[in-house]
Amino acid sequence: MGLPALEFSDCCLDSPHFRETLKSHEAELDKTNKFIKELIKDGKSLISALKNLSSAKRKFADSLNEFKFQCIGDAETDDEMCIAKSLQEFATVLRNLEDERIRMIENASEVLITPLEKFRKEQIGAAKEAKKKYDKETEKYCGILEKHLNLSSKKKESQLQEADSQVDLVRQHFYEVSLEYVFKVQEVQERKMFEFVEPLLAFLQGLFTFYHHGYELAKDFGDFKTQLTISIQNTRNRFEGTRSEVESLMKKMKENPLEHKTISPYTMEGYLYVQEKRHFGTSWVKHYCTYQRDSKQITMVPFDQKSGGKGGEDESVTLKSCTRRKTDSIEKRFCFDVEAVDRPGVITMQALSEEDRRLWMEAMDGREPVYNSNKDNQSEGTAQLDSVGFSIIRKCIHAVETRGINEQGLYRIVGVNSRVQKLLSVLMDPKTASETETDICAEWEIKTITSALKTYLRMLPGPLMMYQFQRSFIKAAKLENQESRVSEIHSLVHRLPEKNRQMLQLLMNHLANVANNHKQNLMTVANLGVVFGPTLLRPQEETVAAIMDIKFQNIVIEILIENHEKIFNTVPEVPLTNAQLHLSRKKSGDSKPPSCSERPLTLFHAMQSTEKQEQRNSIINSSLESVVSSNANSILNSSSSLQPNMNSSDPDLDVLKPTRPNSLTPFRKAKALYACKAEHDSELSFTAGTVFENVHPSQEPGWLEGTLNGKTGLIPENYVEFL
Repeated sequence: MGLPALEFSDCCLDSPHFRETLKSHEAELDKTNKFIKELIKDGKSLISALKNLSSAKRKFADSLNEFKFQCIGDAETDDEMCIAKSLQEFATVLRNLEDERIRMIENASEVLITPLEKFRKEQIGAAKEAKKKYDKETEKYCGILEKHLNLSSKKKESQLQEADSQVDLVRQHFYEVSLEYVFKVQEVQERKMFEFVEPLLAFLQGLFTFYHHGYELAKDFGDFKTQLTISIQNTRNRFEGTRSEVESLMKKMKENPLEHKTISPYTMEGYLYVQEKRHFGTSWVKHYCTYQRDSKQITMVPFDQKSGGKGGEDESVTLKSCTRRKTDSIEKRFCFDVEAVDRPGVITMQALSEEDRRLWMEAMDGREPVYNSNKDNQSEGTAQLDSVGFSIIRKCIHAVETRGINEQGLYRIVGVNSRVQKLLSVLMDPKTASETETDICAEWEIKTITSALKTYLRMLPGPLMMYQFQRSFIKAAKLENQESRVSEIHSLVHRLPEKNRQMLQLLMNHLANVANNHKQNLMTVANLGVVFGPTLLRPQEETVAAIMDIKFQNIVIEILIENHEKIFNTVPEVPLTNAQLHLSRKKSGDSKPPSCSERPLTLFHAMQSTEKQEQRNSIINSSLESVVSSNANSILNSSSSLQPNMNSSDPDLDVLKPTRPNSLTPFRKAKALYACKAEHDSELSFTAGTVFENVHPSQEPGWLEGTLNGKTGLIPENYVEFL
């Protein structure tokens, strides 16, 4: 298991878990620093001591063999595994040369020592300086915060406001320093994968030049050297893309951290000061507290950020009530009282600010008004997988393959944005939609056409390979065996809705043609994976961990391109289960309520009439059994009405709809399969995974009625499944 990713959102919370994760990264950097220092020392010894060359080589080889790379994430790509085992390969080569009489190369210091010293000084040294600054700001922030919280509420309002402003400035500065430190730590961890290994590779390459008896050994090493060079370049390319994404996310976090909070299993979490009674009076002890609304569990962990250690045992209580503390009843500010079911007395807590207290009371259903900070960030997509969409993609592909298949940097070099938007507006204009069967004019540059194709795919309501399958594709790419990866991805592709799969097949056939001309256009399968991975398989939530998985997205695209004929033209060896087919069809119903921007794509599957009738009968029987368990008398009156409802769909298309209770069924809970943005007051906005209460049929065809956060409104029927 590799090092866990450091999420920028955790910098704001500064939780014990975040501190432990940060410590593991710091320990890894210290280990790397010590190893590089030792390696430099050994290299110099190798150059200066020719008579001790044999023993120096063995020590150097042993050092290489003992060091193990630690990657960020729970799995490694083939390139990272190749780089990780490279040190062991180098050690083997050096051991085989132990008995040979050799001369040290004159420029060994330039190709080996200087780059390592530069990496250690500029990268690891910068990380150490950032740590000193981070520790200093941590101590400063905690000291000022404690001093601020000890201010008496009886002081003048102007003094209190000035103190609040000062704390806010210090807190913001501490947060920015924390973000920069985390960014630098992860940057150095990623950089060492190529900046560390490349000098070693160059050093070995120099040695081979001067080995009179090492020709055969160098020849045997050639294949691995080529593979390692490609792996380093691929890793470098992925790093460049990953680094820009991480830096962009960091900037977004700096600008508006509240909009990029990590989804937490807790309703509320953060630091609180808890009043504890002692023999000599009372004291306020800092705790990291979490609260889960469903179980009403409050967990309090005494923790000191300055020392980085726990100050006692964890304590969990069950919430009974939460009451805001009046200002005139206690000297401390931002206080509230909590009563627990399983602990006598009242627990008085102090929040870090008035806003923080309001959020805690809201989470615990206190007297503060309910505040809902959820935002629907769903963007309206204008592109669709309809006849116009397929026509646009086909026209772009035809133009590329007839006029620009050999252009260098195809799909990697982007066009001018204004030109790209203009071309898309022409292709997507309903007035000219009937004319889109003609070819794209030669006046449009190839880079403009390729950028338009990528932009159109990004404009779809969701990625072409769908959010719901994104994690499955990533897991498939992490499998150790290449054959298993291909088989699993083959199966997943055939679980996609029909139109998604058709578009994906059209695109992969084209990219295979592009890759076949890589000698002219320089776009290999790996390069195409880097370009199209984030477009076709982007995650629903933008986090550092998701950015680290971009390299596996690229691998999925590489597999699709290399195996496109097998994947799209043959049936998977392991057939899909009925439950999987039912889920896939249910999530791709063809009804499209006008208020939802992310519409699921319909999967049409033709059946024989006998097969359809058997399925209808099966659903009818299961519906009857469900009603029998709740109201046996109602079944006798309603069973005759079930058959017409099941036959109401188009007889030529078999689209399974989410199970819906009839008018005699009690109100039920339902979970959202997709996100939806309301366009009318009578509709509900929600995200995927939202749970609704009291869901029942409405008077509007294709809609259900349910309750969310106390508000009752309409829900698209094919967007939910009943629990």
